[in-house]
Amino acid sequence: MHKRVTRREFMNAGLAATATLAPRVGRAATPARPNVLFILADDLGYGDLSCYGRPDYRTPVLDNLAREGMKFMSAYAAAPVCTPTRCAFVTGRYPQRLEVGLHEPLTKGDMDKGLPPDHPTVASLLAANGYDTALLGKWHLGWKPEFGPNRHGFQEFFGILSGAEDYFTHRSSDSGAADLWENLAPVERVGYLTDLLSDRAAQFVARPRTRPFYLSLHYTAPHSPWEGPEDAAIGHTSHGEGPMAEGGSRGIFGSMTKSMDTGIGRVLQALRKANLDRNTLVIFTSDNGGERYSYNWPFSFQKLDLWEGGIRVPAIVRWTGVTPVGRITEQPVITMDWTATILAVTGTAADRSYPLDGEDLMPVCRGARPLYDRTFFWRTQTKDAARVGQWKYLKQSGGEHLFDLSVDPGEKSDLRMTRADIFERVRGQFLAWNTQMLPKPQAG
Repeated sequence: MHKRVTRREFMNAGLAATATLAPRVGRAATPARPNVLFILADDLGYGDLSCYGRPDYRTPVLDNLAREGMKFMSAYAAAPVCTPTRCAFVTGRYPQRLEVGLHEPLTKGDMDKGLPPDHPTVASLLAANGYDTALLGKWHLGWKPEFGPNRHGFQEFFGILSGAEDYFTHRSSDSGAADLWENLAPVERVGYLTDLLSDRAAQFVARPRTRPFYLSLHYTAPHSPWEGPEDAAIGHTSHGEGPMAEGGSRGIFGSMTKSMDTGIGRVLQALRKANLDRNTLVIFTSDNGGERYSYNWPFSFQKLDLWEGGIRVPAIVRWTGVTPVGRITEQPVITMDWTATILAVTGTAADRSYPLDGEDLMPVCRGARPLYDRTFFWRTQTKDAARVGQWKYLKQSGGEHLFDLSVDPGEKSDLRMTRADIFERVRGQFLAWNTQMLPKPQAG
């Protein structure tokens, strides 16, 4: 009799077969000390690129990037809101290990809080390893100079310190104050913010240089206030959180996302013109799930939630000559993995006093490692979650739940009672992890 083959075994067998061919090319072509371009969208939902299913507009540049590299279907943000996720990426660690990572997010009332000046970051480690480093775009990890990007290894900074700002006036949506910076100095620039960031990034990668570069391009798009490049400034001074339901439309959201996509095209064209394609690792992802105008299908809920819609995000990796072309993977990954991967491919050691919580994904990105189970944890002020293999533990206001994501990605069928043994095991793993993190802030 023939042995019945499971879906996981079938997919692993296929990956193992292709891995016997593709990685040989990748290993031979791997450049020493590659450049790194890390692109982070803001509030871009899982399905907000046309290559992930968005039906009402197209994102041809990022669609093509996916065709040229690897598209991740089970990528997660470290948190359902921006500040903790950015903390996780910059440090490579769970945000709950740092006080700044407990803020959901930092607001104008948190002027004395930020990323500790002495904490190593992906930028400070790369700078010490001989890289030119730059952050263009959103920081949101502290306003004071000791908390800012220049203090944390970014030799160049052009962008905003707050969570969001008007795309034309460049004033903070939180405080109404001017919030566009060149390193430590406030600056005034005329133009749509997405375009300003894209153009500056294209100029950065085109520069002649004698050292490899690491560029973090952190767009504010398509975060509110909802203004497309063809709109006039709407002058909002407060966007709020929750559903962020003030103004906007699906059409404006689409225009903002397409503007980002076009801008990324200019940056990638600058890479090609400089003959840096084969020596640059490009990573694209989002800081959390989408919100009011996002297309999160097939997942439930949105930003600020720990249901899949709040933490599942698009992710694309391309390293020409190294990553297989047109590969799609279901391998679960999380924000901190990008940090670990960047350090690994650049030959940069992490600080042993601050161990990373992510994993080097290059074996996956080369197509050399088949699917394997991962364990992730999330925590907000009022919600808890864990993914252990196919199982998802979730604690929200409505109680505690267990879902089997392999058959129920929409989290509709609660298995807490019927699979009580698994529920207790996964819940216990969350509780054990939680004891290693900082306590939740006291309400009020």
